[in-house]
Amino acid sequence: MAVFAYQGTGERGEPRAGEVVASSRSEALRRLTTDKIQPLTLIAKSEAMAAPRKASGARAQDIVQPHRQTTGGIRLTNAQVILFTDELSDFLNSGLQLEPALQLMENREERSPVKQVAAFLREKVRDGTSFSEALKIASPNFGELYCNLVAAGEVSGALAPLLERQATHLIAMQELRGRVQLALIYPGALVLAGTAAMVVFMTYLVPQMTSLFAKTGSAMPLPTYLLIHLSKGTQEYGLWVGAVLAVGVAFFVVMIRQPDGRRWWDEAKLKLPLIGPLLSASFYAQFCQTMANLLQNGLPLLTAMKLMSRATGNVFFQGLVLRVTDLVGEGASLTRAMKSVGHFPPNLRDLMKVGEQTGDLGSTMEKIGKRYDKIIQLRVDRIMSIVPLIIIAVLGVMVLLIAWSMITGIYDAMHGLQTHH
Repeated sequence: MAVFAYQGTGERGEPRAGEVVASSRSEALRRLTTDKIQPLTLIAKSEAMAAPRKASGARAQDIVQPHRQTTGGIRLTNAQVILFTDELSDFLNSGLQLEPALQLMENREERSPVKQVAAFLREKVRDGTSFSEALKIASPNFGELYCNLVAAGEVSGALAPLLERQATHLIAMQELRGRVQLALIYPGALVLAGTAAMVVFMTYLVPQMTSLFAKTGSAMPLPTYLLIHLSKGTQEYGLWVGAVLAVGVAFFVVMIRQPDGRRWWDEAKLKLPLIGPLLSASFYAQFCQTMANLLQNGLPLLTAMKLMSRATGNVFFQGLVLRVTDLVGEGASLTRAMKSVGHFPPNLRDLMKVGEQTGDLGSTMEKIGKRYDKIIQLRVDRIMSIVPLIIIAVLGVMVLLIAWSMITGIYDAMHGLQTHH
């Protein structure tokens, strides 16, 4: 048994202090909760009631086992991070303190990682760990940006409004990713469907024509001849072509996982027609919304820029933000630094300059972020209307050529049969 010294508050908020004897820190916390004492500090003093000292004469503080720092490592999806943030901000805004709010989340009936994270965080907070530090070890899905924002909220005493704003920001980012993915998935599905149709034509229907011409003995028209030999080549060398393509894809994946290769690919994607402008607008929206969130929560501009550089997954844009951050650290204004680095559009810089001149850069960047949200929606609508039409037109032309070749061949074969009869 060990002796724990505590300081805390009683049921009516009066200060309470004393000692409690328990076998572990967790048991000491349970006893204090039973006595309706909310501990602020809980420190192991000695093992006054422990087994007799060892013959070596070790001191009591040497025998006391320190409280072990465990790691949560609980995996959360983006939706679960948003749910956790939204629920906790609601509880805190309703007047609850952090520990009771986490207890309510821990006692939720459904079994989910959110419940496990709340239980882990509550234990760490009760042990004296700051909430931001507890988040870092609770789950890897609470990123560095998230944890630093929470740390800023703890220091400023505005944790509840910060979490509410962060939940809104996370929802906006999730919707942004969803719109971009939707714009890319539909054309990809059309390409796969068209490719499957071509494979059926080339491997099943076209070979039937070969036997038909063999029976008639007539010469094949040139389009039919080319189509049949293309089908034979697909059947004979299709596996080899597939293997070469698979090796090429594997080499490409390995290459873009290297630092230089990833930077090249992240920059090359921005130059693709239709896709590039969409990805650029997505970054500008994320940049403005994240910076607005940081600045409105009281973080200095330079600190916000350093955090923002880690918030995007595009290595090319990371490099741009880091170069802007260095220039800002040397005393340049944000818009002047962005102009020196390049790649940031002039209209974005002009709007941000207004925020710098009025001294309300956070609100200005929030408005710019909403403007880019509208731009993204327009570009998504454009992709959803143009790309499927292009794909359908290309597939239609290919099917038309194949059908024309087959019909021409069938007509000549039937004519040959009639001639023989």
